Amino acid sequence: MSALAPVMLTGETMRHLIEPAGAARRPAADMADLAEVIRTLLAVEARRDTRVRLGGNLFDVVITSSGPEAYAAVALMDEIQGGCGPVIDAPEIGWLYWLVPPGSADRWTPHSHAVCLSAPHTITLPSLNRNRPPLPYWFRRSTSDRLVPAGPLRETLEHLRPEPTPHAAIEARLGITL
Repeated sequence: MSALAPVMLTGETMRHLIEPAGAARRPAADMADLAEVIRTLLAVEARRDTRVRLGGNLFDVVITSSGPEAYAAVALMDEIQGGCGPVIDAPEIGWLYWLVPPGSADRWTPHSHAVCLSAPHTITLPSLNRNRPPLPYWFRRSTSDRLVPAGPLRETLEHLRPEPTPHAAIEARLGITL
């Protein structure tokens, strides 16, 4: 038999080779999450509104009012960041959603003018081409290379104090206690 001749493996031989691999041969637990993330991002890019889970490897969200102080905070974050990271304006409820790095909610201590949420909550991302009201729209568009840094955002919100605070409305809407 030539060294280059194909080797025919029987089912029993294959089973014998695969079984010792154990967990390494099973798909990684987070592959389903990765597939969901890719489908979600493709839907947003295809200009469709898309509901996504917060947390994981994507982002958490800080919610503030969308009053004049909040818009001033966006302008200040533009200066701090050299162009603010992604912010969604939801004019029908009067909120701004600031997309912050994943894990921010775990480190976020109570704040009098903002709430930070992560899993198990979800958010609907507007299509990338929506940049004006009346529906939720990208006040600052999402780019692949940045989110809003939670620390500087928190300091900015402490300084500017956007009103009205979102706490009671979020509690009522989501049925959670903040």
